[in-house]
Amino acid sequence: MGAGHGHGHGVSAAADRRLLSGALALILAFMAAEVIVGFAAGSLALITDAAHMLTDAAAIALALIAIRLSARPPAGGFTYGLKRVEILSAQANGITLLLLAVFFLYESVNRIIHPPDVEGALVLITGVVGIVVNLIATWLISKANRTSLNVEGAFQHILNDLFAFVATAIAGLVVLLTGFARADSIAALVVAVLMLKAGVGLVRDSGRIFLEAAPLRIDPQALGAELCAVPGVVEIHDLHVWEITSGEPAASAHIMVQEGLDCHQIRSELEALLAERHHLTHSTLQVDHASAGDETAHCSDAHGTYHRPVTTAESEPDQAIPSH
Repeated sequence: MGAGHGHGHGVSAAADRRLLSGALALILAFMAAEVIVGFAAGSLALITDAAHMLTDAAAIALALIAIRLSARPPAGGFTYGLKRVEILSAQANGITLLLLAVFFLYESVNRIIHPPDVEGALVLITGVVGIVVNLIATWLISKANRTSLNVEGAFQHILNDLFAFVATAIAGLVVLLTGFARADSIAALVVAVLMLKAGVGLVRDSGRIFLEAAPLRIDPQALGAELCAVPGVVEIHDLHVWEITSGEPAASAHIMVQEGLDCHQIRSELEALLAERHHLTHSTLQVDHASAGDETAHCSDAHGTYHRPVTTAESEPDQAIPSH
């Protein structure tokens, strides 16, 4: 067996907590003011922005909790610790975004058909202040560890909020100058679409981690062929690549090598390849000598795909082995 570990990200958890806490305080204060002004101005765009900021605040709060929980060492049955807490919170945040987006899409269309009275000046002023607040919050979170799905999700949400406030400010200006009240509902529609996009992205990315799919940047089939190209490797099966949590990929495989060769040396070469070319520093490789005429004798319940060097005339690479 062989394993390598290295998960440093260059930003300390304490620094992340300070940056995220500062952004959270800004967002909560402005969100409360925006709800009050939104109802006073009769602006759906402002209320939609406030709802979006609520999901941003939830994402940051959950990220703060996840940072603390994921720092706990593995114990009991949690052999990886609680690293996937951040993925749980990211998925919950994504689902919330999707639900809110559907509601505001409905309300936006309804208000486009039946436009209410909107106070353009209040919408414009609040939109401009929102731009400033989101610029500061975006800058704070951009300094944190964005390899975390939670932190990156919060960053993208606030960045989307920045664009949404630009749309809201423009809508307020249009209402103020022309009296075209539907501009407010159109801005709300834009915000709802941004929420939908962010929600789909979070649910998709967190779902891939829960389903233990390979990281998007790694093709398992190509990786298997690359490992088979190492001299002495006869066959690779049970090759698995997944993410423990965002930014922390892992791999495992059963490696068959030619009889008489040094298993430990070949394993070291394979681990170095995984780490240097694919940043897979957490790898577990089982290496055995191939039995004469039967390379798969060591693993009767192998599943997935097996890989053999393309130079072996009698073998075809990447053949499927049925699951058991």
